[in-house]
Amino acid sequence: MFKKAIEAKSHQRLSGADRKKLKRTIRDRFHRASDADIDALLPPKAEITVSKFVNRVHLYGVEGSFPMFFDVDGRGSEIFPTVFALWKVPEMLPSFILKGGEVSRFVIGGADLMFPGISIPAEGLPSFLEGEPWAVKVPGNPAPIAVGSTTMSTAEALKAGLRGKALRITHYYRDLLWESVEGHYVPNAGFLEDVVFEDPVFLSSAQVPDSCEGSGDSSNHENDGVDSKEVGESADVKDPISDSHPTSKTQLDSDTDIVEQVTKAIGGFKVTDNIAADESTTVVEEQHTLSAEDLDAYLDKCLLQALHTTVNDKDLPMPGSTLWSNHVLPCRPSGITLDIKKSSHKKLSKWLQAKSSSGLISVKEDKYKKETVLFSVNRSHPDYLSFKPERRQEQKVDQGGDQAVKETRSPKLLEVSEIYKPSVHVNPIFAFVGADTGKLYSASEASDVVFKYIEKGHLVKPMNKSIVVLDPTLCDALFKGAIKKGSAYPTEIHKKDLGSTFVSRMQAHYIVTRGSESVVRKGSVRTIQILTERRQGNKKVTKLSGMETFLMDADALASELQKKFACSTSVSELPGKKGHEVLIQGGVIDDLARHLVEQYGVPKRYIEVLDKTKK
Repeated sequence: MFKKAIEAKSHQRLSGADRKKLKRTIRDRFHRASDADIDALLPPKAEITVSKFVNRVHLYGVEGSFPMFFDVDGRGSEIFPTVFALWKVPEMLPSFILKGGEVSRFVIGGADLMFPGISIPAEGLPSFLEGEPWAVKVPGNPAPIAVGSTTMSTAEALKAGLRGKALRITHYYRDLLWESVEGHYVPNAGFLEDVVFEDPVFLSSAQVPDSCEGSGDSSNHENDGVDSKEVGESADVKDPISDSHPTSKTQLDSDTDIVEQVTKAIGGFKVTDNIAADESTTVVEEQHTLSAEDLDAYLDKCLLQALHTTVNDKDLPMPGSTLWSNHVLPCRPSGITLDIKKSSHKKLSKWLQAKSSSGLISVKEDKYKKETVLFSVNRSHPDYLSFKPERRQEQKVDQGGDQAVKETRSPKLLEVSEIYKPSVHVNPIFAFVGADTGKLYSASEASDVVFKYIEKGHLVKPMNKSIVVLDPTLCDALFKGAIKKGSAYPTEIHKKDLGSTFVSRMQAHYIVTRGSESVVRKGSVRTIQILTERRQGNKKVTKLSGMETFLMDADALASELQKKFACSTSVSELPGKKGHEVLIQGGVIDDLARHLVEQYGVPKRYIEVLDKTKK
């Protein structure tokens, strides 16, 4: 999974509630780990960060240190500990012991683990189910070198004659997981690498409690006489833990000083002659010294940079969380962590409200989603006009980089914008200000029309500038036909409610643009439906419909999915409806949704997923 370099699209600290939820998920999934083990990996008083990648992987770890857990799909159902976490708590997962060094070379090269490469203990193959998380160890070393999930159960493995794939490796030592997130790179990985793979005794003695030192005995008895030169082709250590080899014991005793050095290196992760380590430590220290005033200044600067460069009026209204994660955070300077909780505002909603009070932006609280929404930007505000945005060069993609990243930047990019057309209710308002009633408007442009009407009619309440007095024309535009008979019409409305109420009285349209092709359709955006169900013979099929909304050809998509998932596909017309349905053999519901997002740019909110095969 981490064979190629991937970029994190966001990096932030977890809130208290999210920390508790993460620990509950880990506790439920890994029953072998005690509360003390989990606290050792995720200390209660340390800052826990999450890095979210474009391939939906979530990476959790202690800020300024190593990642401890990663979530394959970002939903908590496939969470795994990293190899470094298993160095601290080796018995957190059950483990397969390899037969010899040649097998370990393939595993740390990214290959999946096959049954012939596993050392079967005398009592027989351990019990496991399909999809369980297991670790991989080399003989004589309790410190795992890889982690993955089983591909079949014990009964299925015995039935297959212990042949085939045993473990699908998701993460292994020396892959690119630690280099994917700023602050998580292992500065002394080369040093640790020599220790781990040249002599596994050192790491196991330094990292694991005494109770774990004998965990490899059962496998060692089966491998007597086998050359135990593991991945690093180190010195001959046939059985470093067995009492029958006094030479090995003497060698272990003579290397006590080296063990202490390794313990210190693993605990602090600092190498005196490593400049990168010193620089990263300096950056972390500088982040902690930022005052609330400095953070406020960075927040304002990043907001203005985002408003100038990435926030377009056609994208409004925009949820505050989207503004923060997709626009504000990417504008922060290198090495700076923006933590809204450590600013003077404490909360994102309060910060946005403060910017709204200054007149820079206009926001409103969504009562249903309980979230602050950005409605408009005042581009004539003095702060906006006086700010000079920085020009940032786009990073060039290496020719040897991930092909998936290149494909996501292909001409298949999609733009979906919600627009509105004046209706009979609001036509008098548009006519009064001289606006074209046959034109399509964005939400912010429509709001500007009604506020221009208020300005011309002098309808703002003199004693309270945030209240608008409704004249008959404006009252009919907002409420005619929407008020129950016998109920009194309102005479006033708050400015923050005016724009959304006015837009809701217009006819909803949306425009879809893909490359040079653009289509305008009436109504709300229709979603893509993905459905998985069972057919005769307990086989799974996946149905896809609604792709025409986003300018995707059903036949071309079916041909592409046939090659991608190596399965048969078919296209049929939807009965009684316009459009087609693509039928895919197999349960590929998650992979299909991910493919539509990454390759065709379909926003997640426009994809509906229903898995009828789950009970």
